[in-house]
Amino acid sequence: MPAIARGSNSIACSTARYCGAATLLVATLLLAAGCAKPAGELFPPLAVPLSWPNPPDEPRIHYVGQIATTADLKAAKPFGEALRELFAGKKPILGLVSPMAVEFDDQRRLYVADTAARVVHVFDLDKRKYEQWMPPAPDTFITPVGLARAGDGRLFVADSSTGVVWLFDSTGRSIGMWGLGHLIRPCGLSFDEQGQRLFVADAGAHRVAIFGPGGELLATLGSRGTAPGSFNFPTDVVIDHQGRLYVTDALNCRIQQFGPDLAPRLQIGSRGDLPGYFSRPKGIAVDSTDHLYVIDAQFEAVQVYSSAGQLLMAFGREGRGPGEFWLPAGICIDESDRLWIADTYNRRVQVFDYRPPAQSQTDAPDTGPNAGPGPAPKGATP
Repeated sequence: MPAIARGSNSIACSTARYCGAATLLVATLLLAAGCAKPAGELFPPLAVPLSWPNPPDEPRIHYVGQIATTADLKAAKPFGEALRELFAGKKPILGLVSPMAVEFDDQRRLYVADTAARVVHVFDLDKRKYEQWMPPAPDTFITPVGLARAGDGRLFVADSSTGVVWLFDSTGRSIGMWGLGHLIRPCGLSFDEQGQRLFVADAGAHRVAIFGPGGELLATLGSRGTAPGSFNFPTDVVIDHQGRLYVTDALNCRIQQFGPDLAPRLQIGSRGDLPGYFSRPKGIAVDSTDHLYVIDAQFEAVQVYSSAGQLLMAFGREGRGPGEFWLPAGICIDESDRLWIADTYNRRVQVFDYRPPAQSQTDAPDTGPNAGPGPAPKGATP
């Protein structure tokens, strides 16, 4: 009898353990199912929309949102991922450290050159995935500061410390470098799709270098000076839809415009603290109607010009909130006229939309009655 009793107790204990384990498993699965969730809204609207210029002018620039960390992708969390997190813990959230340049491609991928992290962050907004691109070991980025994209998917990355431009294919595979021995301190980049040429603002050489389809140096533009066509630490370049080249001539506090023949045509701005002047001009970009957008890190603002050099408006101010900047640097504008701005010391990329005024969907900002500047940059007098 005692032996039978002991056996009964053993069976009872085994059954209890099994039931407890099963209960725990069911509870775990239910918890994981509860943690699973669909993808979130990428850029939820503000309670109060933010636009520029202020009334009574018709708004043209509209705040959309920001990307600062991988959490901002708001990726879906399927059941399997939620279950894995219960046992292995959540994936670390990775963020921008010192974003300097931005690019955007036709697959809705945002590229961010980060000088402090020494990587190019890649945010895939459709797939809600994140990658880091860098040269293969033992090579590495030292100071990635400039980005440009070719129509075939290649990404160009300027490293100002090593004096080269790295090339990556559309999958992130390193496919070579350009400019070794020809560049001193490459910064801003712009790829001319029609001519298959890469324009490089070489701040250390005070000139713009032009490379051909195979990476050969075709020509250089400018030398150090203050005359038209000369530069004093050029930091960025962009080519508009008419083939005109714009160069941020940083320490001369101006933007220079060159024709398709690369002859100097126009100077935009000069040193000062009023609208239409510059203190620390940096990134430049053009929209679909060839308006020129210029970031000034000292004003913590973006100034917008017509291709004829007329100041149209300005937006932004110093701060940490939406539409505010702290030493912004780079800007790109995608095919839908969405602005992506590297807000460097706020460690984020801010996103804005440009929309033409309702009365004209072509070039109204240049010609409309309310085409004057919006809020003045910091330190400016309206």
